[in-house]
Amino acid sequence: MREILDLDRYPLDRVGTAEWRNLVDRCVADLAENGMFNLEGLLLPGVAEKAVAEIQPVMNTRSHEHKRSHNIYFKPEIAELYAGHPALRKVETVSHTVCADQIPSSTVLAIYEYEPLIHFLAATMGKNALYPMQDPLARVNVMSYRHGETLNWHFDRSEFTTTLLLQEPEAGGEFEYRSDLRADDDPNYDGVARLLEGLDPKVKSLRLTAGNLNVFRGKNTAHRVTCVRGNRERMIAVFSYYERAGVVFSDEEKLGFYGRAA
Repeated sequence: MREILDLDRYPLDRVGTAEWRNLVDRCVADLAENGMFNLEGLLLPGVAEKAVAEIQPVMNTRSHEHKRSHNIYFKPEIAELYAGHPALRKVETVSHTVCADQIPSSTVLAIYEYEPLIHFLAATMGKNALYPMQDPLARVNVMSYRHGETLNWHFDRSEFTTTLLLQEPEAGGEFEYRSDLRADDDPNYDGVARLLEGLDPKVKSLRLTAGNLNVFRGKNTAHRVTCVRGNRERMIAVFSYYERAGVVFSDEEKLGFYGRAA
């Protein structure tokens, strides 16, 4: 893994040392203040390009085009809201997805399964342990956004979201987010409506660079990727970990996200 990750700058493999604890503490502080942390340059020079070269042929020929009109919740209705409520405003998402089973020997999968990384992520999130997902499709997804494509406003189902940017687009593709827009005991539907109307002054924008690992609180942080422009697509890996072993998606969920269940 020393040929893939910058373990001198980010001592993931030195669990329990002062350097490791300092890194964990910094990331915990960033999570508390900003709702996210970044490990810029986690990938060594040339590794992101290698990962893209491994994935690109599959992305070009076997990726699933995910195109849908949805609300921010990815749900057909919300019991507390009437049809047409501004918090249920429809947005459009278009992207292409490669699943873990399509890239079995890839650099991206090797990073995902790297135990020191998993242990580090658990520590930053205050979890006793995290486990790789068992689902052969959903455990790692690589998302591609081509010219005119976007991931629109949504909340994630998981408390934390972990991504690794592999390739930046020529233009667009900024990560926009609104931290703590809702809470587990307060859905803040009026605030969601203001966000969707473009009236929330607390929205922030982040321009990620290739090789950057990003962790954010996706469950209560609304987020999107702005429209990509240019010939170079935005490519990002999404890592799914859970606090229990053996998690898989239902066939219905897999069909909705990937167009297949196996």
